[in-house]
Amino acid sequence: MTHVPVTHPRPAGIPLPPSSHAKAVNTFGSAKELELELRRVLRGEIRFDAGARAIYASDGSNYRQAPIGVVLPRDNDDVIAAMAACRKFGAPVLSRGAGTSLAGQCCNVAVVFDYTKYMNRILEMNPAQQYAWVQPGVVCDTLRDAAEIHQLTWGPDPSTHNRCSLGGMIGNNSCGTHSLLAGKTADNIQELKILLYDGSQLTVGPTEAQELDAIIAAGGRRGEIYGALRGIRDRYADLIRSKYPDIPRRVSGYNLDQLLPENGFNVARALVGTEGTCVAVLEAKARLIPSPQYRSLVGLGYRDAFAAADHVPEILALEPIGLEGFEGAMIDGLRRKGAPNLELIPEGRGYLLAEFGSNDPGTSEQRARGLIERLTRLPDPPNMRLYTKTEAKAVWRIRESGPRAAGGGPGMPPRFEGWDDASVAPDRLGPYLRELRHLLDSYNYQAAYYGHFGHGCIHMQVSFDLFTEQGIRNYAEFIERAADLVVKYGGSLSGEHGDGQARGALLPKMFGPELMQAFRDFKAVWDPQNKMNPHKAAVDPYAPTENLRLGADYKPQDPPTHFAFPDDQGSFAKASLRCIGVGACRKSTEGTMCPSYMATLEEEHSTRGRARLLWEMLQSEVVQDGWKSEQVKQAMDLCLSCKACKSECPTNVDLATYRSEFLSHYYETHSRPLHAYAFGMIDRWARLASLAPRLANFANNAPGVRQILGSALHLAPERQIPRFAPQTFRQWARRRRVPDAAMAGGTSNRSQQVILWADTFNNYFHPHTSEAAYEVLTHAGFEVSVPAGHLCCGRPLYDFGMIDRAQAYLQEILRKLAGPIDAGVPIVVLEPSCASVFRDELRSLFPSDDRAERLRKQTFVLSEFLERQAPHYVPPRLNREVLVHGHCHHKAILKMTDEESLLKKMGVEVRAPDAGCCGMAGPFGFEKSKYDVSRAIGERVLLPAVRAAAPNTLIVANGFSCQEQIAQGAGRRAIHLAELIHIAFQSQK
Repeated sequence: MTHVPVTHPRPAGIPLPPSSHAKAVNTFGSAKELELELRRVLRGEIRFDAGARAIYASDGSNYRQAPIGVVLPRDNDDVIAAMAACRKFGAPVLSRGAGTSLAGQCCNVAVVFDYTKYMNRILEMNPAQQYAWVQPGVVCDTLRDAAEIHQLTWGPDPSTHNRCSLGGMIGNNSCGTHSLLAGKTADNIQELKILLYDGSQLTVGPTEAQELDAIIAAGGRRGEIYGALRGIRDRYADLIRSKYPDIPRRVSGYNLDQLLPENGFNVARALVGTEGTCVAVLEAKARLIPSPQYRSLVGLGYRDAFAAADHVPEILALEPIGLEGFEGAMIDGLRRKGAPNLELIPEGRGYLLAEFGSNDPGTSEQRARGLIERLTRLPDPPNMRLYTKTEAKAVWRIRESGPRAAGGGPGMPPRFEGWDDASVAPDRLGPYLRELRHLLDSYNYQAAYYGHFGHGCIHMQVSFDLFTEQGIRNYAEFIERAADLVVKYGGSLSGEHGDGQARGALLPKMFGPELMQAFRDFKAVWDPQNKMNPHKAAVDPYAPTENLRLGADYKPQDPPTHFAFPDDQGSFAKASLRCIGVGACRKSTEGTMCPSYMATLEEEHSTRGRARLLWEMLQSEVVQDGWKSEQVKQAMDLCLSCKACKSECPTNVDLATYRSEFLSHYYETHSRPLHAYAFGMIDRWARLASLAPRLANFANNAPGVRQILGSALHLAPERQIPRFAPQTFRQWARRRRVPDAAMAGGTSNRSQQVILWADTFNNYFHPHTSEAAYEVLTHAGFEVSVPAGHLCCGRPLYDFGMIDRAQAYLQEILRKLAGPIDAGVPIVVLEPSCASVFRDELRSLFPSDDRAERLRKQTFVLSEFLERQAPHYVPPRLNREVLVHGHCHHKAILKMTDEESLLKKMGVEVRAPDAGCCGMAGPFGFEKSKYDVSRAIGERVLLPAVRAAAPNTLIVANGFSCQEQIAQGAGRRAIHLAELIHIAFQSQK
């Protein structure tokens, strides 16, 4: 994108390095010796391989620095031993949480300590005294959920609350939606157990004057530290009081104000927000506060975000516990993505969400209605809506997921962090936003405001050009002028995301040279050798234009591919840029993405980890083997191709497609294992077995033969091979003289015609499902036809990168069913994973084929077809409890709304646990090396829920793999929706 030139000269300040794209090179000469030492002294995991270094080279920011290596400590002793080893070899250290940081503070040329896999426990919960001791890797929501049992909560709740760690929040001084209620993380930390680079261990917190004197008098390392801190306080107290902005969201700089006498010389809170540049946190004592048990949410729609900001002081007078705001562009982006529930947002182009809370059931609603009445009396009132509890949950999801969608439209320039976090006094927010918009317009930048309007903290992603030298110069100029604007309004450069590399070099504008020296003095007390996350935040920081992940000389490989990647201008390199590091794939208690991460808690086995590896592969700097890379192959092995990332990832990373593309090239230089042909071409073997199904079943399960098969195909011995049915569905259809689908579409009543797809699984293994579907469609008044010959969508082929063969399968379908496809005859596919081939892969393999596009639009799953093509169809009612498990592809590509609507019409009592993926995923769960992960995924929610279901509860799962996991893991038979409707028929006879 070309930006309009600015008319004023570029201010002095931020130097541009000769090369702005970060070159990931091996800069630590003793890496091998350090790795050996760490392996000798640690019980935890040590990773110095290229794959691990690539995965941890970036966070959620614009920056990239490959680490020396990665340590996953198991306990405090491991952290202490790892620090000692790093000290022995002079290696820098970076403590890292979930890696969602937006300012570059979580990537560095250092040894990364990742606490999230093992050091993630709540050590003590004390509801009476309202605190909890936690390890640094504990997830924010884990602590909040545990506290909520006692009607308490951990107050700070950033939008990443379902995956961010307490250690990361402490490093960043995070806040969140309800900072009006709880304040910043610093306000909620009582004590810290810390480790210094020199090996010293301390427990720090508030310190009374008499205690401070005693500590200093006692001497030793603790006395030395406290004496130096008191000296800093005494030298700079007046400057701290006069120069620190008096606003609720001052996060920039170090918290030297916490050392002042009026703040109790609180060393713990002074260390919060230091971004790992001073100490490592071993444990934290977190303050818990009462959690309002009743909440009421009001949505307010204004003509623009400026008008919304102007109303903030008026609303704050009524003491809400949360006050969020955003612009209409965010809703536009969500609408482009087909996000649900957007009708809940009031009409307007600027919005506020005001939440009120109380422990009294009537008080919160009374306050919410009071707000509506108060605003109604104003000259230009907003459009307003008071939400129900269910609606409020949906609206909060919109607020949390929307920002990343604002700039995600086709043909729009990419948007980046870089000026995403400034904060001003709430009563100055409107004028500040107007001036900021004028500045953005002067550079022709696009951006949408959102954030914590109640505390004057504004987030946005901006269409910076980070690909050209001039674009980067414009970016550097813009952030300097934006910083000047914030200082003019008495604000803070960061309101919760921290300074890191993005803002560190700008801090002198806000604090001046004396306080910058105070920051250097403070860091030197803790880390005189400058080994803790060096050159980040307040002391000697990199320039914002250094270490860019992109940059003027960013020129990735863009190899030819099988898939067309139509949403990424046909470029795999552009597709690999979709991951921006927000880490939504690291959640572990809700949704489907990412099942392998949920089971392993391994960054490598998250969507982000895999996507970042592929991006690094195209750079050929850290990962240098391209399509041959064993590190990438290893990361892809535990991907279940569930497609959840395509819908749940804020930027729609499509790892299932990337994985298939990678494997297709990997196997050009490697031999495919035998089980790839056995599972990938299951349609051929099933067709052959159907000639003698009893013999095939005997051979598959006979002692000796089963062991030989298991050994040859790497089958898990715990798994039972599914049995072939004695009669296929196509054989049944021929006996019933069901018409051949190839002849459909040739009669005048084609509107009542439908093709029932005979997929491999519901033809050869579960023909009763297809038979039930035939009866249901016939009962609904449709003329049903079935493909007479063998046709297969090729779904299992993608799991092994057999894309050429899969494309040939689809070509055959397009040729043999050309007539009915061209005539517009709909096709009902019972297996969701097969339906997703027609709705998803088909478009990327045949992007310019009109017939392929027609087939895509004419493909439905059963519930979708009945709801959309037969809206007046009334299914039979059934008085039963039903536990429903949605197939991953159904939820990701097709959505479950039609399924839910149909079940509601049937009158069944539905239970739908948030079980995510079942863990079977076609061949995945049958492979010996993946069995434990497969079972772990199933045991997370689904299998326990099935076991707990009453004996007469019907289990509905449309996916063949899901049914097998349930049968083999919980001993219950799951049925397809078609069978459920058929049961309802039978119950009425």
